[in-house]
Amino acid sequence: MDLVLVLVVAVVAIALGFDFVNGFHDASNAVATSVSTRALTPHVAVVLAAVCNLVGAFLGTGVAETIGSGIIDIGLGPDALWLLLAALTGAITWQLITWRFGLPSSSSQALIGALAGAGLVAGATVHWGVVLDKVVVPMVLSPLAGFAAAYAAMLAVLWAFRRSAPAPTHRRFRLAQTVSASAMALGHGLQDAQKTMGVIVLALVAGGLHGDEDFSIPVWVKVAAAVVISAGTYAGGWRIMRTLGRRIIDLDPARGFAAEAVSSAVLYVAALGYHSPVSTTQTIASAIAGAGATRRWSAVRWGVARSMVLAWMLTLPVSAGFAALLALLLVRPLG
Repeated sequence: MDLVLVLVVAVVAIALGFDFVNGFHDASNAVATSVSTRALTPHVAVVLAAVCNLVGAFLGTGVAETIGSGIIDIGLGPDALWLLLAALTGAITWQLITWRFGLPSSSSQALIGALAGAGLVAGATVHWGVVLDKVVVPMVLSPLAGFAAAYAAMLAVLWAFRRSAPAPTHRRFRLAQTVSASAMALGHGLQDAQKTMGVIVLALVAGGLHGDEDFSIPVWVKVAAAVVISAGTYAGGWRIMRTLGRRIIDLDPARGFAAEAVSSAVLYVAALGYHSPVSTTQTIASAIAGAGATRRWSAVRWGVARSMVLAWMLTLPVSAGFAALLALLLVRPLG
């Protein structure tokens, strides 16, 4: 079999492996708050998240276009495909490390950092302006927006229900969390499945199996990415679920609803409005902290939050480093 074809198949397989890891690593993003408030049982929550991830993957292609044609120019041929293999392996390595320690980290930033790291070593063109505008700026703004908007939304909820009895109010918000958790899972599918689609299209173009004059995503790529991330979500990410659902703050249903509703809104705006691959993990974690801070500032376990921020700060450089080391072994300089 032709080497290029073998490498294309390998890149597609590993990209789908990244997609699966992304699913179980980030499954907790959509369901942790609903499980911790007992709005949903763990099994029902994960099934709901898996179905909504599947549907969300078909809602747009803007993020896939940014990943597939805006971050890096890798050229054509075997070395371009080796570069993609190095990048995907570096991103998966970091994701598995953070999963092992129960730290929510960004799949988006792991992938983009790995592409940039492997690209630098291989001499590929990295579009730093796009990285700054579409990745770094949203990486900073989306958690801040999640925290501030969730804090404001929760203040509004507290004022609106200030005279309501706690028990029936909690029951209503548990029901509402079914909707907000579904919206969150749809947003996760919209964001994260598209990243895998973009990498697969990059591989097809590098292998000469897909034209690059007009970026488009084959139907089979959309279906494969959607199904695999949904399967990964169903496999669950219980270690990270504990961090998001209980270790940052003990959530009640109203705060869980506020965090989920705000997070899903940020994801939709970023994906559909700006085509930016933002971190689902960072958005929901910061929204949980923002909603929780309305109880009292000290109610948020800031030590846990600091550990998460450290993991976020390390994601880009460490995944880039892993990918760069692999690229040194695998890739001859491009061009």
